[in-house]
Amino acid sequence: MSSLSLAVRDSSTMLRRNLLHARRYPSLTLNLLLTPIVLLLLFVYIFGDAMSSVIGGGGPDRSAYIAYVVPGLLLMTIGSTVVGTAVSVSNDMTEGIIARFRTMAIHRPSVLVGHVVGSVLQSVMSVVLVGVVAVAIGFRSTDATALEWLAAFGLLVLFATALTWIAVGMGLVSPNAEAASNNATPLILLPLLSSAFTPVDSMPGWFRPIAEYQPFTPAIETLRGLLLGTEIGHSGWLAVAWCVGLAVVGYLWSTAKFGREAK
Repeated sequence: MSSLSLAVRDSSTMLRRNLLHARRYPSLTLNLLLTPIVLLLLFVYIFGDAMSSVIGGGGPDRSAYIAYVVPGLLLMTIGSTVVGTAVSVSNDMTEGIIARFRTMAIHRPSVLVGHVVGSVLQSVMSVVLVGVVAVAIGFRSTDATALEWLAAFGLLVLFATALTWIAVGMGLVSPNAEAASNNATPLILLPLLSSAFTPVDSMPGWFRPIAEYQPFTPAIETLRGLLLGTEIGHSGWLAVAWCVGLAVVGYLWSTAKFGREAK
C-alpha cells in the first residue's frame, strides 16, 4: 500500500473517530450552535424594527433586516462551531491519547486531518440548520443564481477550513480544555465587531477600522452580494485572501506544534 493510500486510510479512521465523539457528546456542539440561533431570533424580533431603520434609512422593515443579518450569522455559526474543535484537540493532547497513537503505525498528520475534516463537516451542517431557521422566519434569496449559490457555499467551506486550522492551533497550545475554549472565544466575538449586524458606515469613526480590517467583514459582504445581489466590490478577493492566509498560517502553526508535541 502506498504512503498516500495509508494517509487517506488513517485520516478516514480519525475522521470517523471525531464524528463518533461529536455524536456521543453533543452538548458542546449544541451549546455553541445555539448562540447564533439565539442571536438571530434576538436581533430579528427584539431589535429588528429599530435596526432596519438604520439599514434602509426609512421606516421599520423587519424582512429587510432578516436579509441583512443572515449572512453574518452564517459565518458566526462557523466561528462558534470551531470552538468545539479547539476543545477537542486540547483534550487529545492532555488526556494521553496522542501518546498512545505514537506507539501505533499510523500516519501522524492524520490526527489533525481528522479533526479538520470533521470540524468542516460539522460547520456545514450547523450552517444548514441556521439557514433553515432563517428561512423559517422569513429569509429569502430569490435573485441568486445556481452559480452564486455554489460560490456562496464554496466561500462558507473555505472560511470553515481556515478557521478550523486556527482553532486546531489554539487547541494545541492550550494546557487544558477550558483554556482552549477561552483562547478560541475571539472566533465568536469578531463577528460582533464586524458588519454582521450593522453597516460599517454607521459605526463611530474610531471603530470603523476594527470592523473593516478583519476577516469576517469582507466575507459577510461577499455573501450578501452573492445571495442578495448587493455590491461586492473588493470584498470578494479580500475574503478569499483572508481565508487562504488564515488556512496557511493555521496549518503551518498546527503541524509545527503537533510535530514537536508528538515526538
